[in-house]
Amino acid sequence: MAGNLEGRVALVTGGGAGIGRAVALALIREGALVALADVNRKAGERALSMVKSAGGDGVFIEADVSDAAEAKKMVRTTANTYGRLDCAVNNAGIFRGINSPTHKCTEKTWDEVMRVNLKGVWLCMKYELPQMLKQGYGAIVNMSSIAGLVGLEEMSAYAASKHGIVGLTKSAALEYAGQNIRVNAVCPGSVNRPTVRGDKVWTTEKPDDGLHPMGRFCTSEAVAEAVVWLCSDTASFVTGHTLVVDGGRTAQ
Repeated sequence: MAGNLEGRVALVTGGGAGIGRAVALALIREGALVALADVNRKAGERALSMVKSAGGDGVFIEADVSDAAEAKKMVRTTANTYGRLDCAVNNAGIFRGINSPTHKCTEKTWDEVMRVNLKGVWLCMKYELPQMLKQGYGAIVNMSSIAGLVGLEEMSAYAASKHGIVGLTKSAALEYAGQNIRVNAVCPGSVNRPTVRGDKVWTTEKPDDGLHPMGRFCTSEAVAEAVVWLCSDTASFVTGHTLVVDGGRTAQ
C-alpha cells in the first residue's frame, strides 16, 4: 500500500540523530525520498544507513545551516539529486544557554543560539522557497518548541530563538499561501534525551517531575508523526499553524 508521501522528496536538517532521524525514518515509511542534512558527518551517515536498512532511498549532505553558502548548496544538491523538493523539515538546532538567568547569558551564547536556531531556519527557507515556487508546490515544517510559546526560566536565548521561529513561520505562511506552499511549525515538549536532565537518562515510562500532565516525556517518534502529517496532503488546508506535541504541558 502506498504511503501518504509516496514519491515525494523531503529534506530534513539535523537529520543525524534525535527528532531529525526519527522524522527521516517516518518519512521513508510513508514513501518519501529523503535528503538527510547534518553538520555531523558521522551521525548523518549512520542515520542514512538506518534509512536504507529500513528500505528507504536517501542521501546524506554535510551542511551547517547557519552558513548561507552551505544552506544554498544543501537545497541545490537535494533538487539536483531527485529533481525537486516537495517537503522541507527545518529541524537543525542547538540547546544552549540553559540554567542561565538572562543577565548571566553571555553574548557568545546568545549569538550562537540565534545563528543556528533562528538564522539557520531562515536561511533554509530562503533557499527552499525558490525551488518550491518553481515547482508550484511545497510544504515546510519548522521545528520550534514549547519554549517558542511560553516563557521558561533561565532559557532566555533558547526561548527567544524558538519564539522567532514561530513568528517567521506565520509570516512566511501568509506570504506563500496563494502559491500552493504551506509553512507550519511543530512545538514539542521536553523530548526524552539525556540533555533534558543533565547526565541522567530518562525513559518515557518514568515520571518527569509533573512537567507534563500525561506523566511522561515526549518522544522523537511522536514529534515525527506530527511532522509527517503536516508534510502530507491530509493537511492540505493547514498553514501558519503551530502544532503542539507536549502531553498537555502548555495547557496548564
